Amino acid sequence: MKPRRFNMRSLILNTGSSLLLPLLVLFSLFLLLRGHDEPGGGFIGGLVAAAAVALKLFAEDYKAARDMLRVHPLQLVGIGLVLAAVASLPPLFVGESFFTAQWWSLDLPIFGELKLSTPLLFDIGVFLGVIGTVLTVVFTLAEAEHS
Repeated sequence: MKPRRFNMRSLILNTGSSLLLPLLVLFSLFLLLRGHDEPGGGFIGGLVAAAAVALKLFAEDYKAARDMLRVHPLQLVGIGLVLAAVASLPPLFVGESFFTAQWWSLDLPIFGELKLSTPLLFDIGVFLGVIGTVLTVVFTLAEAEHS
C-alpha cells in the first residue's frame, strides 16, 4: 500500500515567498560583492541564493523551482569551478605568484570607475559552485520524495 500524499500548499507561505524571493536574491548579491572589505563573500552569498530557490521549492513545487533556476545545478558547479580556476591564472602572466590578487580599473562614462579583480572572479566562482552544490542536494531529495 502506497503512502498517501498530502497537498500542503499554504497561501501564507506562497505569498510570503513571492515577497521574500527577490529580497533574498538581492541580499545574496550584496553579500557576494561586499565580501572583500567586510565579512561575506561567495560562500555565504551562495547559501542565501540557494535558500531563495529552496524557498520557492517549498512554497510551490519542484517544477517551479527548477523553472526559476533555468539551468541544471551541476552546470553551475562546473561554471563556478572554471571561474575559480581562471582567477588563479592572471598573476602568472605578469610574473607574480599563483593566486596573487590582480586589480583592474575601468572608466565607464555613466557609472564612473569600476574596479575588477581576481578575488572578485574567484568569489563569483565560489558563489556559483555553492548554489549548484546545495541545489543539487535539495533537488535530489525533492526528486526522491516525489517519485
